[in-house]
Amino acid sequence: MKNAIGYIRVSTEEQSSDDKYGIDTQKEAIINYAGSEGYRIVHWCVDTISGAKDGREELDKILYKPDTLPYHEAVIVFKNDRIARDTKLYFYYFYTLEKRNISLLSTEEHFSEGDDFANVYRSLLMFVAEQERKNIALRTGKGRSLKARCGGYAGGNKPYGYNVIDGNLVINPEEEVIVRLIFNQFDNGASLTDICETLHNKGYLSRKGKRFQISTIRSIIGNRKLYQGKYKYGNMDWVNGVHSPILISEV
Repeated sequence: MKNAIGYIRVSTEEQSSDDKYGIDTQKEAIINYAGSEGYRIVHWCVDTISGAKDGREELDKILYKPDTLPYHEAVIVFKNDRIARDTKLYFYYFYTLEKRNISLLSTEEHFSEGDDFANVYRSLLMFVAEQERKNIALRTGKGRSLKARCGGYAGGNKPYGYNVIDGNLVINPEEEVIVRLIFNQFDNGASLTDICETLHNKGYLSRKGKRFQISTIRSIIGNRKLYQGKYKYGNMDWVNGVHSPILISEV
């Protein structure tokens, strides 16, 4: 049998009632579908939020933190609108899963590979992508902004202290030590010059293999919120990032 994640989304009013979109109803349908299609549900993810919104903790785990979940080859939902009711959001999520070879399956709408419905479905996906490519800047900006609003790394300069792996920020253990040292020194009153001198005396070098410069130290210190687990892209506000923090967040 193949492994699958069961994803359930309910709005606040749906969660408090026992209607056709309730948690129990969705769960039962997913279990039955999984059994008939040769899948075992290895984990459940449940979000309570409107389908028009994109900030969902459990769905974000599936999209951006797959390593925190059991190995899976598919995500099964009750209906496709449980993923999103906004067309662009839906296709963004679908494409994100597809790039990792994860199938998105619905108990109500069956898009089996090779049948006519699947071909129409794929054609629609390509049509949307083609229309978006006509305005590359707009498409890229929207895609990055969408990921950034979810706290995911949206590109740009790689922050010191992190590597970029599969499009996500992952702590670099060697640089993490230096980042912690820099903030410890700074928070205890050391000047930027003093910090550079301390790093030099300890034999620490920059990514370019050279002595740390004041400008680099200033840039790292100015990015404190990122090291506390926040993320900011462009002119957007800071949001909770999906990356692991290096520093303890201030209360």
